[in-house]
Amino acid sequence: MSEKLQKVLARAGVGSRREMERWIADGRIKVDGRAATLGDRVDADARITVDGRPLGRRGAEGPRRRVIAYYKPAGEVTTRSDPEGRPTVFSRLPPVEKGRWIAVGRLDVETLGLLLFTTDGELANRLMHPAYELPREYAVRVFGEVTPAVLERLAGGVELDDGEARFESVTPGSGGAEGANEWYHVVLRRGRRREVRRLWESQGLTVSRLIRIRYGRVSLPKGLHRGQYRELSAREVGALAAAVDLPASPGDGPNPRHRRRGPQRRR
Repeated sequence: MSEKLQKVLARAGVGSRREMERWIADGRIKVDGRAATLGDRVDADARITVDGRPLGRRGAEGPRRRVIAYYKPAGEVTTRSDPEGRPTVFSRLPPVEKGRWIAVGRLDVETLGLLLFTTDGELANRLMHPAYELPREYAVRVFGEVTPAVLERLAGGVELDDGEARFESVTPGSGGAEGANEWYHVVLRRGRRREVRRLWESQGLTVSRLIRIRYGRVSLPKGLHRGQYRELSAREVGALAAAVDLPASPGDGPNPRHRRRGPQRRR
């Protein structure tokens, strides 16, 4: 049975489906010796090459499905390399034997908190897809006067330059007030660019601290320091996959050789 080419590449851990569509358009993928095009479907016998390197049948079957919860510090960028020489979130992650780590969405350079990585591009694609409406929860410190009318507008809907946006919920945080700053917990179900910051800024307020503390059913692990990661258990990975209608895989879960948390230093 044939499948969409970008889905096969995503399952192999080459990248997310969206990223693979860009690679196909850029001519980096070939099928049976010819340049692939968007919309191509392939079967199990197809010879697929990525930047001239054969994917191979084992590669097409995909690596072990693994997921990492990483505590991103401020100052790191969510890219594999940066022309400005800034540190990237990928520099602290453990190696993978097959495939590579794929980031589930992005956090901007100033934002801290939970960032998920997986070796399964199809899982990454579904976790990011707006159809599944996975909740993202943030702790946000706001500078300025937050009135009941402001909270009502943020929950009711605000028109931004790329359409209407709103918080599903806005509640006072446990951090309390710090001078002119107050902490809130907000939840939204979309991942548009800098959406949390732009919503508060639309009300004349400034976000002075932003920390993502939950993505879907995964919360920022307690005791995890900035720059550290924790690999999810097989049960946690299976539950995360089930939330986006993917069947559990016998290979779900961590590689026994990579259970440690990673670097201890903070930023």
